[in-house]
Amino acid sequence: MNTPATTPTNVLDFYKALEAASARMLEAAQVDDWDRVVELEGVCAVLIERLREQAERAPLSPEERAEKHRIMLAILRHDAQIRALAEPWLEVWGDAGLGTRPPLLH
Repeated sequence: MNTPATTPTNVLDFYKALEAASARMLEAAQVDDWDRVVELEGVCAVLIERLREQAERAPLSPEERAEKHRIMLAILRHDAQIRALAEPWLEVWGDAGLGTRPPLLH
């Protein structure tokens, strides 16, 4: 599994790395590169785990909390856009049922 190219050094850096990874996930979803989306989802999981470890040790200043809030909103917007792009695929695979072939998409 891939990890971020540079290891964040503080809590806010982890949030920024998550924001960047979620933006790359959205870009991949927009070009139907779902393998890359899954790969980047793994990167986000690693970052979140490391963030949990760091967040317990370092409280944020009011300015850092404001930046964290901005970042979290951006991540939520990315996630919503990715989900909107994925929904048609989820419906196709959901309608196919288990053990049956999905309908042809072309």
